Amino acid sequence: MKKLTTVGAVLLTTTSIAHAGGVERAVPSVGLLFEEGNYIEFSFGFVAPDVSGEQQIPLSGSAAGSSSGDMAEDYFQLGFGYKNDLTSDLSLAVIFDQPYGADVDYSSDTGYAYGGGVTSLGSTASIDSNAVTVLGAYALPNNITVYGGGRAVRTEGEVALFTGYEMTTSSETNYGYVLGAAWERPEIAARVALTYHSEITHDFDSNENGTDTEFSTTLPQSWTLEAQTGIAADTLLFGSVRWVEWSAFDISPPGFASASGGSLVDYEDDTTTYNLGVGRRFNDDWSGAVTVGYEAANGGFSGNLGPTDGNTSLGVAATRTIDAVRITGGLRYIWIGDAETEAPGAFTGDTPGVTLGDFTDNSGLAAGIRVQYNF
Repeated sequence: MKKLTTVGAVLLTTTSIAHAGGVERAVPSVGLLFEEGNYIEFSFGFVAPDVSGEQQIPLSGSAAGSSSGDMAEDYFQLGFGYKNDLTSDLSLAVIFDQPYGADVDYSSDTGYAYGGGVTSLGSTASIDSNAVTVLGAYALPNNITVYGGGRAVRTEGEVALFTGYEMTTSSETNYGYVLGAAWERPEIAARVALTYHSEITHDFDSNENGTDTEFSTTLPQSWTLEAQTGIAADTLLFGSVRWVEWSAFDISPPGFASASGGSLVDYEDDTTTYNLGVGRRFNDDWSGAVTVGYEAANGGFSGNLGPTDGNTSLGVAATRTIDAVRITGGLRYIWIGDAETEAPGAFTGDTPGVTLGDFTDNSGLAAGIRVQYNF
């Protein structure tokens, strides 16, 4: 049962989230802290979202009924983890992931407003990040483990809009912390872990259409509850609940804010994401898992650079064990929530609540592989 306990967590993290709340792409897990002995893992993921919408009003020389085309680009995810037992009670772990990201491309040949309308400039935006987390874990009596450490996140971004606005940021590295505790009952493969990630604030230097400016953006705090338990011989029930304070996230370069009266990217609501799955060991060599995921839609307008709202997903994974090596492959299909976007106020006489795009029937496919080695 011990090796089966990792299959569920591997599925949830190997098949990266295509459109979780905000710009989150990798959900951090502390599962490696509970691996037997010393441990190392490598993961690779590929996500192919398909997000398109229809324009509802004439705008910037473009007509109502124009399609945006697929404005969400495919992307890759890399991950690494290492855990070492320093003593029988104390362990140290190092995790690398790419937690936040965005790749937006409104093609200039679609006729959609953000594709440029009569300007044919198109609109693009990207966010890239890399993070390193160092954790220490200490086993207390009564099957309690406490853990914590530091997290460094390096982030950068750029945007070019159909209006002619362009902005690039500096690459900034800033720091936060992680705290958590877990309870285990090994004889039935039961574990409950609660983890807190602090917010991290970046102070960016930016260049807006040739003018040097500055602004701050806060990567939000989060709470993650992960749980699992054996429910029958060689069968595991597992899941997670994750809350992220996306209402604290805001990208407002001063030049853009002054000209538009608003933010380039912001979110009115926080998000809570649920995952539930069942894992099964078929024999000494093969095990598998199935998961479902759900993130409720918040309603209201979504951003033109992120026209999604909630998601539902279904995933499958299989693990092949060869001595001390486990290779897991997973697939996840995501039904991306419908969303409406608001027309920029500068084009509507600052009249609020005018729908620009209606994004419906969108989806994504995520695939991943993870190699794990206990030594």
